[in-house]
Amino acid sequence: MTEHNDTVVDDTPASDQAADQGVDATSETTAAIGAEQADVTTDDATDTDADGDSDTDADADSEEADPSATSRRRPAKVADLEREGEVAADFLETLLDIADLDGDIDVDVDGDRAAVSIVDSDEGRVPRRLVGQDGKVLEALQELTRLAVQSATGERSRLMLDVAGHRAERRSTLVELAHAVIEQVKATGEKAALDPMTAFERKVVHDEVLAAGLSSESDGVEPRRFVVILPA
Repeated sequence: MTEHNDTVVDDTPASDQAADQGVDATSETTAAIGAEQADVTTDDATDTDADGDSDTDADADSEEADPSATSRRRPAKVADLEREGEVAADFLETLLDIADLDGDIDVDVDGDRAAVSIVDSDEGRVPRRLVGQDGKVLEALQELTRLAVQSATGERSRLMLDVAGHRAERRSTLVELAHAVIEQVKATGEKAALDPMTAFERKVVHDEVLAAGLSSESDGVEPRRFVVILPA
């Protein structure tokens, strides 16, 4: 685990106010830059590169449309993924230091992706505002981290970033939801549509459907794109 050397903020009203302003500024700036990045890549969201990936988190969407795409993609070396994680950790540590925020960095490899998490430290909790409403700040922060890794390594990164266990908790909830709807489809023999989800969330559902022996597809247009689970 890569640890962040936290800076302890004085418990005075002025320092508390400064810390809050730092969190707000970081969240707003991160979200704004992430939105700008999304605007740049929107037109290319359905295009894939030679390895079968599409831009930003739309790469998860291309995998959800064709679950076998992951197995066809050129496997990434574990050493390369570990390198991605270390670069991401350095970037995030610097960001936390600048914003004077608490947090430790966990680095791991999850399948064919580097997995980096900002977790609560002994000095304090990670501000939940780094997740943002519906995870929007987290998505923007992930994009910035991927760009930082790409700048350092010369290779486009597909790393997954989590903050305070938000993605892990959301994944668990989605798995339970998927299993319930899968059983419903099996019992009724009729297809079922889920609520709109992000590409990451749809990928989680598609994986569970595939594992259950059924098929699924995505319908709709972002940001209202949703999963439809089909009967066998």
